[in-house]
Amino acid sequence: MMRWKLTIEYDGSGFSGWQRQDHAMTVQQALEDAIKGFAGENVRVQGAGRTDAGVHALAQVAHFDLTKDADADTVRDAINFHARPHKVVVVQAEQVHDDFHARFDAMARSYRYQIYNRRAPSVLMAAQAWHLPRPLDIEAMQQAARQLIGNHDFSTFRAQNCQASTPVKTLDMLEIGRTGDMVTISTRARSFLYHQVRNMAGTLALVGTGQWSQKDFTQAFKAHDRTKGGPTAPAHGLFFAGVSYG
Repeated sequence: MMRWKLTIEYDGSGFSGWQRQDHAMTVQQALEDAIKGFAGENVRVQGAGRTDAGVHALAQVAHFDLTKDADADTVRDAINFHARPHKVVVVQAEQVHDDFHARFDAMARSYRYQIYNRRAPSVLMAAQAWHLPRPLDIEAMQQAARQLIGNHDFSTFRAQNCQASTPVKTLDMLEIGRTGDMVTISTRARSFLYHQVRNMAGTLALVGTGQWSQKDFTQAFKAHDRTKGGPTAPAHGLFFAGVSYG
């Protein structure tokens, strides 16, 4: 029995999220079906983090156990062959120790949120970025974002059905930048609350458009109340960007 670590890229617009469901195609199922197609084995693919329907991944990490003897290139290429036509690919396959766990061994997870900021919408980016036609003040967004760095109660950005035991998280990084019409919000933490990144993006956008002042943002954050925060940004602008291990 060998344990394999996969680095995975996928377009979330064709999936009902990561986790296997009874009546909808998910990333987990597409991978498990592909592995069965190549190796004839029923396996359980464990991901570093779950993503919702419409959310993409640049470098999701997962692991699974396989009895079949194969090298890394064969595992990667065979999964990719059998996963077609689903929009998911294994970028890299690595054999790891039996005690490696993609989720529990993760030291940090990174996300990227994309906002397409111009008057006209984009045909090419329609499924990969939230279109906001009003100009965004990046400096104002950066100023508000600095308040969120560190260890805080993030209840204002916590979805109602979040199952985390505590709303307190430590945000290691939150950066906002612009390249042309694309505004990118990049963030990193050991773990996040459910919808935390999308809720932060939606609230920061209110500051960027001038609908909220810095004082409004601060009061909402310190209220520790989801009803005081801004909207939940659309899922299709969010990317699972990567995982760090010790």
